[in-house]
Amino acid sequence: MTMWLIILAAVLAAFAAGTVYLTVAVGRFGLIKKLSGDRKWLKGLISFGIIAIVFAALVFLTSVTNAIIILLSTLMFFLIYGLIFRIIRAVRKKDFTCNWAGWLALVTSAVYLGVGYYLCFHIWQTDYTISTDKNISPMRIALIADSHLGTTFDGEGFAKQLDRIMEQKPDMLLIAGDFVDDSTKREDMITACKALSGLKLNYGAFYCYGNHDKSYYGSEHRGFSAEDLAAELEKSGVRVLEDSVFSADNITIIGRRDSGEKERAEISDLMKDVPAENYTIVLDHQPNDYDNEAAANADLVVSGHTHGGQLFPVTYVGEWFSINDATYGHERRKNTDFIVTSGISDWEILFKTGTKSEYVIIDIQ
Repeated sequence: MTMWLIILAAVLAAFAAGTVYLTVAVGRFGLIKKLSGDRKWLKGLISFGIIAIVFAALVFLTSVTNAIIILLSTLMFFLIYGLIFRIIRAVRKKDFTCNWAGWLALVTSAVYLGVGYYLCFHIWQTDYTISTDKNISPMRIALIADSHLGTTFDGEGFAKQLDRIMEQKPDMLLIAGDFVDDSTKREDMITACKALSGLKLNYGAFYCYGNHDKSYYGSEHRGFSAEDLAAELEKSGVRVLEDSVFSADNITIIGRRDSGEKERAEISDLMKDVPAENYTIVLDHQPNDYDNEAAANADLVVSGHTHGGQLFPVTYVGEWFSINDATYGHERRKNTDFIVTSGISDWEILFKTGTKSEYVIIDIQ
């Protein structure tokens, strides 16, 4: 929590300082100079007014969070091009008649955010192949996480993505948390759960809670509780695992309680009665217990939560602050394979510039 308060304070400070810098930068455009008659106070007032109007429009069209992201992204390119053209001016010892730095910053920001929007809303398939010495038949696992229903698609949109996933003929479906969001509508939750009914899976579908699934604001805020969600999932044949273990044949699936909650069981306790010959799959929404999971000899651990780092250049902030053991992709520690997905959707922010949205297909051989 302390880390997030520090990050929030840093973002707000950057937002305030950025607004001041952008006010000056916007004032360098020829039209603003002409309208103000080059009077500094009027130029600043017009520039700030334009920024305020644009920001208000972005809040109306998206949200406060996304408006801040757009402003900070634009600021980043104004700073980059401002520095570049300051160096060029110093070398050529002559000013430019056109505000090239400003125009390039605006165009680059539009491209950067446009690409980020596409990477967020378009969904790719990511494939991994891993091997094991344990005596199991080849198995194909589909993994999804962070659908945050209602952000980039609703319940019907989720059903369409599920059809794509099932075309890969997986033997098992894993849902590694944040299936819903704090703002998900009840009807979208029910529609998505119904889409999970009747799937042709040799081993079934399994789910563990993420940090948003139980809602930070209470069931009244979104019209359903975590218990309602679990009931709908189980009605559709999805096994809900929360610090609990399920075994079938020589496969064991463990779903962990989200690490943000109290009284979470240790992975060593959850695995103590699992036969050593069983192939063990752990669903753990937040990728932050790698050492213990590897020490417990889990075979495969799947996670989400990080959204693949979300935004460049702060992609690896979770690892920098030692909050997460990994941000994205596949890693092997000792005898344990760890996979973190960037998520099939997104929370609140409508852009992914450090990663892309995906579902994952894992072939175990």
